[in-house]
Amino acid sequence: MNRPASFGAMRRLGLAAACATLALGLAGPPAHADTAYPAKPVKFITNFPAGGPLDILGRALGDALQKDLKQPFVVDNRPGAGGNIGADAAAKSPADGYTVLLSIDTTFTINPHLYATMPFAAKDLKPLMIFSSSGLAFGVGSSVDAKTLPDVISQGKAQPFTFASAGNGSPGHIAAEIFSNATGAKITHVPYKGNAPAVMALLSGEVQAGILATPGLLPQLQAGKLRALAVTGRQRSPLLPQVATVGELGLKDLEFEVLYLAMVPAATPEPVMQTLRGALQTALALPELKNRLAALDMVALGETGAAAQQHLDASRARYGRIVKATGMKLD
Repeated sequence: MNRPASFGAMRRLGLAAACATLALGLAGPPAHADTAYPAKPVKFITNFPAGGPLDILGRALGDALQKDLKQPFVVDNRPGAGGNIGADAAAKSPADGYTVLLSIDTTFTINPHLYATMPFAAKDLKPLMIFSSSGLAFGVGSSVDAKTLPDVISQGKAQPFTFASAGNGSPGHIAAEIFSNATGAKITHVPYKGNAPAVMALLSGEVQAGILATPGLLPQLQAGKLRALAVTGRQRSPLLPQVATVGELGLKDLEFEVLYLAMVPAATPEPVMQTLRGALQTALALPELKNRLAALDMVALGETGAAAQQHLDASRARYGRIVKATGMKLD
């Protein structure tokens, strides 16, 4: 005959069941691998200072993606070491799509040739998209006799031209070295701490020329205090449509563009990358983004996948040859 359970035993069983129920409740609903991305804020690391073109573009893209994907996209500025500091932070982040690096290509195409050691490996990050490019403007002071780029080349072969840049290893420095290497014109490079001081040096006559970001030169060009002899992009500048490209002048070897791109940790899942790519493509098609790009002297590209990687690889190989030929190095 079965005996009824004692009151104590029944109490213990009830307590155990209650604890199990409580534990399940605290654990919450079971996690699903197919949780929609993004399910929380996404960080945009920008590896150059706040207020610059990359920062401005990053905030504009972040606003557009937030409206599309219904999560905040927060800009986190990590400047320093030619972009290496921010890129390193992104490379060491979880590969889950919640950290995206916004950078210019020089961190990946020029820095490996300039710096003795890099804090991250090229394989640690992969391109999500090259969303735009920007050429530079070849500017000279009003007191310079040369009226055309061929004039500068001719005079530079006889006597070095002084060239301002935004710093050692900056795009303007590389562009000036490309100019010298391709034409045989001699230059004396004078680095400054940023684009604005370089423009002021050109304006004051401290230096004769500079290959610099067009937005910084534009007010002085419009005022007639400086002259633009050419732009280095493959297409004419949205800000200087009347100024010829170096290619149009028969000097295609002088072409130089800064690429603006998004990179993610190499192990980021492809479905997450597809979501981000789609949102970026939608953003770049918006009229307000197109206007913002034009104001920043940028041309939309939207390159992804193998095309983006090939573009970066070709640029890295080209700049490696330039750095080797000129002996440029940074500590």
